[in-house]
Amino acid sequence: MRLRNVKNALDILNDSKYFIKDNYQGKWSNLFKNNNPISLEIGCGKGDFLIEMAKTFPNINFIGIEKYESVLVRAIEKVNNLELNNLYFMNIDALQLINYFNKEIDTIYLNFSDPWPKKRHAKRRLTSPTFLDIYEQIFKSNPHIFLKTDNPILFAYSLETLSFKDYVFNKVSLDLANEDLFNIPTEYETKYRELGYKINYLEAVKKHR
Repeated sequence: MRLRNVKNALDILNDSKYFIKDNYQGKWSNLFKNNNPISLEIGCGKGDFLIEMAKTFPNINFIGIEKYESVLVRAIEKVNNLELNNLYFMNIDALQLINYFNKEIDTIYLNFSDPWPKKRHAKRRLTSPTFLDIYEQIFKSNPHIFLKTDNPILFAYSLETLSFKDYVFNKVSLDLANEDLFNIPTEYETKYRELGYKINYLEAVKKHR
């Protein structure tokens, strides 16, 4: 999908109270003004999922990261008219996570991440060993990852890499629509379901600390 550039995107982000401009590593409680668990969505896109999660779970703090300014602007525009004190957004690449978090994240959500289908690009997938090692450094205690994708290759790859890193699966589904699970759909998820795509889903945990 072609990314449309938004004029003055960074200015729009900086004008929002929901956009994080500073580095709160080690002091996220100062930003949220509480010590509630922090959930992170990597590649939050236009923000539909995270906004609904923040509304549904007021006792959990949510942070969405997105590396494309023009995409993140759409999320910011949606949340600007709301009053939420448990949601913020950051314009960073996932490779930079260890510069902003140090064992402070409780849960990570990976929703419809770029599958990077070519084998030579596998290391760019958000469940590659490179990224899983990064997550290991930012998780507070027991790593907890949720993943949704319409791409079976990425899903199979993720099951393999997570298993290799000693994760166990609380839930694995090849068709989320047929599961009796709490689920807030993303923009992509709604679109793909309407097109007849099956949504793959997993919940993985690692108990070793």
